[in-house]
Amino acid sequence: MSFFLKDNFILESDIAEQLYFNYAQNQPIIDYHSHLSPSAVANNINFENITDAWLKGDHYKWRAMRALGIEEEYITGNASDYEKFSKWAQTVPYTIRNPLFHWTHMELKNPFGITELLNQDTARKIYDTTSEKLQSQAFSPKGLLNNFNVEMVGTTDDPLDSLEAHLKIRQDNSKVKVLPTFRPDRIFTIDSGNKFRTYVHKLGELTHIDITDLESLLQAFKIRINYFNDAGCVSSDHGLSAIPHKGKNSKTDIEKIFKEVLNGNDSKAKEIKESFTYFMLVEFCKMYHEKGWVQQFHLGALRNSNAYKVSVLGRDTGFDSVGDYKQAETLSTLLNELESDNKLSKTILYNLNPADNTVFATMTGNFQGEGVRGKVQYGSGWWFLDQLDGMTNQMNALSNQGLISTFIGMLTDSRSFLSYSRHEYFRRLLCNLFAEDIRKGYLPNDVNWIGSIISDICYHNAKKYFNLNQS
Repeated sequence: MSFFLKDNFILESDIAEQLYFNYAQNQPIIDYHSHLSPSAVANNINFENITDAWLKGDHYKWRAMRALGIEEEYITGNASDYEKFSKWAQTVPYTIRNPLFHWTHMELKNPFGITELLNQDTARKIYDTTSEKLQSQAFSPKGLLNNFNVEMVGTTDDPLDSLEAHLKIRQDNSKVKVLPTFRPDRIFTIDSGNKFRTYVHKLGELTHIDITDLESLLQAFKIRINYFNDAGCVSSDHGLSAIPHKGKNSKTDIEKIFKEVLNGNDSKAKEIKESFTYFMLVEFCKMYHEKGWVQQFHLGALRNSNAYKVSVLGRDTGFDSVGDYKQAETLSTLLNELESDNKLSKTILYNLNPADNTVFATMTGNFQGEGVRGKVQYGSGWWFLDQLDGMTNQMNALSNQGLISTFIGMLTDSRSFLSYSRHEYFRRLLCNLFAEDIRKGYLPNDVNWIGSIISDICYHNAKKYFNLNQS
């Protein structure tokens, strides 16, 4: 069977090929939202084998294996690395029409140079070949980032993180910038009892602040924001089902119950949770604005749907799905409050439910700012939507309701150093999308002009948006 990933993969015309190979393919990658381990980059220790590099932590693959009935022992259990890989190889042929089929073979082709289909018959050979290559310096974490021409990685970091790895990478004068992203969502779990109190206590210890009220809580977070900023941070991130309702609780009400919770009384924690979260979001956003950071909001996930499996395997193991939360009103309320106070930073809005595409695309148009191209961005297709249909629909919604020419493009949102094929996937789709418009006569056949816009979307817009020339 001939290998299906030809040079013109996804590129359906000569114009698409011109756009991709001349304007998109060789642009550096600004991966402004990922879950890569900064310590893996700092220490630059080679992966033990392809299972270590590819399957550990990848809930996309885990979900596919479960759907095929593979025993958990071979997914997150204690089976050997080769046994786990073999079960994945058994699964791959059944992933046809799922993006995993494309991603898998794109990642084998680049960087490993493998142009065979992965299945049970090829599993042993591919396991041995990839695992051997992974021992070379070119396939270390830094080597892989250099291979994919990655210029910047934005990791996802809790305010309590030491950022030692980021600082080490900076001191090593690494070619790739690995910048922390401030994600303080754990503070929103005011209804989690001792877990919440423990987190607040650790925050206080770290910042040498006696946290007894909202003012001291915010003071502690400001110290951490300053620390992140000094470490090169240019962005924050929040992952929420939806922006919470502001509610009718006053700051005095929130303060009173916050103090009660700190003292061990959780009786009113649930009733104040939304108001507390909204209050903290507003205060965080004001601090981000002071620093000139970009703020990101990933909205719409229904987390931990399978309570039993989560209790056994833990969070972030593949049991989340798309939620059907109402988004427009509360999102508008938050952005409007910040805009009215002249505290609205550059903002990226990501929806997980495709039904919200036009809601989010039109919301961005309400809050654009003078002197900033695309100040409020409609973020790229995320998580369950970073596939061909999801990305196409996102770009069409953005094109119809805003300016795709100011779009900051793709991100991996991944834990794998091999996942940069997703940028190639996006870029091929982007070029084909524009080429089809040219072919149909919807756009003029001016490849240089359209190509310059594509280069901007792939690289230049994001670099300017995150002020990376200055970081």
